[in-house]
Amino acid sequence: MAEIRAEITANVWKIVVDEGQAVAEGDEIAILESMKMEIPVVTETPGIVRALHVAEGQTVREGDLIAVIDES
Repeated sequence: MAEIRAEITANVWKIVVDEGQAVAEGDEIAILESMKMEIPVVTETPGIVRALHVAEGQTVREGDLIAVIDES
């Protein structure tokens, strides 16, 4: 299992994937917003999105868990 974590403190502007969805390396998982800038959160691991740990409008801090990707 690969964990996708926030790299900065920001608001979750949009969640781009659903739980159970297949993703490829480089696919967007979510878009964060900080200081009116959109920051894409991408996966470096292909697999299946097993869990989303954030909701749109939620604030995340650096290091917070955003999603879990099943690599198998």
